[in-house]
Amino acid sequence: MSSSYWLEEPPAARPDRRLDGPVDVAVVGGGVTGCACARVLAEAGLRVRVHEARRVAEGASGRNGGFALRGGAAPYDVSVESIGRERAAGYWRSTEQALDRIEALAGDAFARTGSLRLAADEDERDQLRAEYELLREDGFAAEWHDELAAPLHPLFTAAIFHPVDAALQPARWVRGLAGLAAEAGVEIREGSRVESVDELDAGQVVIATDGYPSGLLGPLEGLIIPTRGQMIATEPIPERLFDCPHYSRHGFDYWQQREDGRILAGGFRDTALDSEFTTSEETTPEIQRSLESLVGDLVGWPVVATHRWAGLFGFVPDFMPVVGRVPGADRLWIAGGYSGHGMVLGFLCGELVANAILGRETPDLDLFDPARLL
Repeated sequence: MSSSYWLEEPPAARPDRRLDGPVDVAVVGGGVTGCACARVLAEAGLRVRVHEARRVAEGASGRNGGFALRGGAAPYDVSVESIGRERAAGYWRSTEQALDRIEALAGDAFARTGSLRLAADEDERDQLRAEYELLREDGFAAEWHDELAAPLHPLFTAAIFHPVDAALQPARWVRGLAGLAAEAGVEIREGSRVESVDELDAGQVVIATDGYPSGLLGPLEGLIIPTRGQMIATEPIPERLFDCPHYSRHGFDYWQQREDGRILAGGFRDTALDSEFTTSEETTPEIQRSLESLVGDLVGWPVVATHRWAGLFGFVPDFMPVVGRVPGADRLWIAGGYSGHGMVLGFLCGELVANAILGRETPDLDLFDPARLL
């Protein structure tokens, strides 16, 4: 079946708000970023309207691996090298705080399971060890696993366990977040594709489409690179093999096992970079076969995939989000560019851009300055 496993769950009812006339802020994109942004703005008393071309969570927010990980898209030690130790530590702590806020809001869509990042070879083991040592030095909870039990052994050589991380039912979470935004007074217009900023009767506009091209970003258009992530879900596996999200090969391969026994796996984008930088949500036979082979190796027998799907995320070469005012556009803002880590960063950056619009203190905003892409 070519559809996201996550999106099969029917959405819960939410208030149907209608706002007449102009609004203070129009948000383009009904995923985690747009809903997080809209909720903060509405709770501050602003009139907010969200425009979603499909339905809430039907973009990347309902098509990902269901991981809620602290930190940025780059490993901690790499971030320390690029932005400095103090700023990297502050960035990591802000994502941990965002995880806490998500847990408080997400109900049974969220499970604080931790996550396991695995080394597929000795080089990756050395890199993980360096990251682990620096995390511990800077006071972050992490555990080094030198001996792995089956089925991870002998496929992987070591791992870092991140105890603060979580597993999500991402569509349920984002739909619930949309419900909270609606309760705060946000109007959510589904099936509302925006072709031009000029058509929006709003004082400020936030573009929150991440990897999905909007055509609305002026000089930034195309600088956040649309990138396809492909996934499968298997038939239920009788044995409970994986208690938390797992990822390996520098995050290119990832999987988790759900309560119903199904294994959801994604990755192998790096094996077909000539085709995976794309705006297409179609799956490809080559990557789908690789995903089936990965899960077969993990469980010890051939698996049957019951769901196949793909979604788009926004890749940025420096692995930092893009958040702030669009250069040269007084009323236009952007929040996106999470490089595959959108479940936590999208929530964090949605709140961040809302607070910037409200004139509140916005730590880290300069790190994410859109002007750097120019």
